[in-house]
Amino acid sequence: MAINDNDIAFLIEQVRQAGEAEIMPRFRNLVDGDIAEKTSAIDLVTPADLLAEERITKALRQRFPQALVVGEEAYDTDRSVVPALNHAELAFVIDPVDGTFNFAAGLPMFGTILAVVANGETVAGIIHDPILGDTITAVAGGGAHLKRRNGSSKRLKVAAPKPISAMTGIVAWAHMGEPERSRIAGNMAKLRMSFYYNCSAYEYWMLACGKIDFVSHQKLNPWDHLAGLLIHREAGGYSAHYDGSAHRPGEMTGGIIAAADRESWETVRREIIGL
Repeated sequence: MAINDNDIAFLIEQVRQAGEAEIMPRFRNLVDGDIAEKTSAIDLVTPADLLAEERITKALRQRFPQALVVGEEAYDTDRSVVPALNHAELAFVIDPVDGTFNFAAGLPMFGTILAVVANGETVAGIIHDPILGDTITAVAGGGAHLKRRNGSSKRLKVAAPKPISAMTGIVAWAHMGEPERSRIAGNMAKLRMSFYYNCSAYEYWMLACGKIDFVSHQKLNPWDHLAGLLIHREAGGYSAHYDGSAHRPGEMTGGIIAAADRESWETVRREIIGL
């Protein structure tokens, strides 16, 4: 099933409305009992996550009744939906509040992510900043674009390739075990500067805008990465699993490196990941 420009506009509007109705009224207004742990003290959920996902999911099912909808917060009730992404004719993948730890702490660094998957390929991606009202979108083959709340728009391009000593980047080593965790943390000293936002939305935002040079994750939840990887590719970047294979929507393992080009990818794999 093809996704057209009207569909993309609809998706952007649903994400925007969820931000205005469910996310922003709760930002810095959470009360005792609103914040719950899922798997750990850094993996949280709030009413903003649940209600925003519920709102977007309802709108998607009304417009696309035959589509598969994969929401981060609903995933635990049916884990078969992620492998189903590899063969679904049409699917939507939602992270209603990416960066919930930041959101719950009152840190204005979170976003809403929505990816569109068709027949095992990510065909569109949206990352929305509910605070600024800005949105990055990409459609496969059409480039990546940043649209500001004021209506202005520009095409995005990744940073130019550079030596490892001049790179800035992110490796999400918090989810890694030893000895990988210590090895990679030590290797980050080779960079000019390293970051960790605890928010894939902002990581891919910065990557596609050319503000950082690479991002690497071992844990590959589709709601965190599908939209961002497409946006990064459409901005001119190169990404692959640690073993060099291409990422597919239904895969959650294998690690990922997203960099400016293939040579930069190989440099990060060798010098930072240590493979």
